Amino acid sequence: MPRRAHGAVLATLLVAGLLASACGGGFFGKRYEYEEDVTLDLDGSATIVINASLPALVALRGLDLDMANARVDRDKIRAAYTSPVTEVRRVSRPWRRYGRRFVQVRVHTSDIRRLSEAAPFAWSTYELSASGGDHIYRQTVGPSAFKPASLQNVGWNGSELVAFRMHLPSRIIEHNSRDPDTDQTNSVQRGNIVAWEQHLADRLDGKPVTLAIRMSSQSILYRTLWLFAGAFGAAVLVLGGIIWWTFRKGAASEAR
Repeated sequence: MPRRAHGAVLATLLVAGLLASACGGGFFGKRYEYEEDVTLDLDGSATIVINASLPALVALRGLDLDMANARVDRDKIRAAYTSPVTEVRRVSRPWRRYGRRFVQVRVHTSDIRRLSEAAPFAWSTYELSASGGDHIYRQTVGPSAFKPASLQNVGWNGSELVAFRMHLPSRIIEHNSRDPDTDQTNSVQRGNIVAWEQHLADRLDGKPVTLAIRMSSQSILYRTLWLFAGAFGAAVLVLGGIIWWTFRKGAASEAR
């Protein structure tokens, strides 16, 4: 086999190995037993994506699900998350991980400050306000539903994690996210994403989690649009100058 072809094969195998590692968990991120992923706007509207195992939904949030049934009742999950302050936009088909079935629920609310009025989010209080030219977000996650009967034979081994992740609309100025094992401050991901993690056992016991964020009151989209408009305006001015200079040079040549 030619050396170049041999190198291409090795590169392909390496990429395949990395992808397999990622799919197995750990390369692109951790695997969580329960996670709430919130995309927030400065006006308080938000999209919340819940990825969770069925045992976690029952034990943590008290959903009435029959885990012995081979068919996941997605209509019951949809009904549980539907309320006057929430709109369920999707309940996914289940998938399996570690022998447990997981689902994703996508919910929208027009005001995150009222999200605790929906039963599955009632363990949290939500605050969003403007202060000193910035916006302050604060969420405190309290006790879980903790249904001990739901913990039997689900395969948990004590290593499971729970996560609360925020996608913010503007630059994060400060936050209080820390690694639960090292107590080191977590870094902000991709400029405006920050996550809080907790061991599942602590979440079952109701150990509180407080999310506190100070962010700019000017959205990243707003700043990006202004930067784009400025760059476009500068390009138009440069192009106009080139055209003016070209016509002027042509006119001077004709006058000679």
